[in-house]
Amino acid sequence: MKRRRRARKVEDIALQRIERLFELAEAEARKRGVKARSRSDRYVQLARKIGMRYRVRIPSHLKMRICKGCYAFLIPGKNVRVRLREDYITTTCLRCGKQMRRPYKAPHPPSPRRE
Repeated sequence: MKRRRRARKVEDIALQRIERLFELAEAEARKRGVKARSRSDRYVQLARKIGMRYRVRIPSHLKMRICKGCYAFLIPGKNVRVRLREDYITTTCLRCGKQMRRPYKAPHPPSPRRE
């Protein structure tokens, strides 16, 4: 019982750090320059490492901000092209050329079995 409580606390802290790193990545990405872009990518890399180390999923609204090919932090208009198709949204990373598709439909609510 005590071990599970401690593990949940660690997961909560890891999730908070991931969210904070994404906030920092967005702030750095808004700045101009190559150093700021590389720093924002480094924040994303650290967030991914924290998620893998503590086995915490990166929230889906933040995961959409990462390129699946080069793991760069994506900012529409700067380093990603967004196109609206009939059934889905296509985002194209301008660094590596990877295309990612997301459907228009609303996401499903979380399953009660996952908790």
